[in-house]
Amino acid sequence: MDEYKIVTVEEGLTKIEFPEYEKVSSAAPVFYNPHMELNRDLSILAIQVFQKEQEREINICDLFGGSGIRGIRYKNEIDGVGEVSINDISETANHFERYNIELNDLNDVEVYQHDASMFLRMKRGEFDVIDIDPFGTPSPFLDSAGYCSRRNSLLCVTATDTSALCGTYPEPCIRKYNSKPYKSEYCHETGIRILAGFVALTLSKYAKYIEVKMSHSTEHYMRLYLEVKKGSKKTDESLKNIGYISHCKNCLYRQTRNGLASPIDDVCPVCGEKMVHAGPLWLGDIQDGEFIRKMIDETNYKKINREKEALKLLNKCLIESSAPATFYDVHTICKSLKVSAPKFDLILDELKNDGFEAIKTHYNPLGIKSDAGIEDIKNILTRLNEI
Repeated sequence: MDEYKIVTVEEGLTKIEFPEYEKVSSAAPVFYNPHMELNRDLSILAIQVFQKEQEREINICDLFGGSGIRGIRYKNEIDGVGEVSINDISETANHFERYNIELNDLNDVEVYQHDASMFLRMKRGEFDVIDIDPFGTPSPFLDSAGYCSRRNSLLCVTATDTSALCGTYPEPCIRKYNSKPYKSEYCHETGIRILAGFVALTLSKYAKYIEVKMSHSTEHYMRLYLEVKKGSKKTDESLKNIGYISHCKNCLYRQTRNGLASPIDDVCPVCGEKMVHAGPLWLGDIQDGEFIRKMIDETNYKKINREKEALKLLNKCLIESSAPATFYDVHTICKSLKVSAPKFDLILDELKNDGFEAIKTHYNPLGIKSDAGIEDIKNILTRLNEI
């Protein structure tokens, strides 16, 4: 440690030390990303809720340990945690992980130095929670996670390759997630659904299926909390949630179609133009309202530095839990109509007055989730501009 200038950080009830670095990158001597503190805060809430629902002691795997902050916080700040395994291929990272475990006076936290996928296979069936938070795509590690996940376990997955999942670079998304993206105004939700769909299809090989407990797209990353269950019949039933989103670039109409190999309309039923398709992806629920309510309640019992941000995000996700797939960007529609954008709340009120569901979304401050069709929304926007 003498060769490095040491940085000290406190998150929640946990203090760690690691070598100073110039910028967040995989080239840092020991990886620590301050921008992921909210991610870790939410993870503590989600895993605590999961542990209480299971009513048993849980063992946790932090697959990419870095400084050790994630795994150490899990042991230090979550009740009912048995063993925590922190893995990292870097010997330097292992050294600081052990140091930080001692710094927080913790027991039952073990450090390992293995390839991530091999480590999961070595420890098959030993973890109740597997947290995959890599630098980049989680795709290469999900097969091992699917093979090794226990029945009624929690799989936490982070993806930072949002440019691929959102469709800026379609080819890497096809290569890594076996899915075609599309860069629409709701591309971050599409990316979440592509990631969830890829996990579901990967785990299905092992007769396992997922229930999405919570998901969000924040800054540079996407995050999923997935409860893993087992059974071939229920897995087959779950895969009916796999499908496609079709989008018309001309009039902004969109539709969903369930089924991995079901027929998809190529022509927009509204304007007759050719539609583009994204998928296969997950069309099932991506927020569990009951689970999120419990996460919100758990903030009363946890010390988290980013509590205000966490509650703001959780409350938005809670509202979205009953909403349909995709959302409408007000400015995008107004631009296509060549009209001014009315006040956002006024649009919501008009949609509700017309009998439609209308809620805000955490993906976009100008996004509206609604069961209204694109023509209904255009009519409302035109009407408001005439007042």
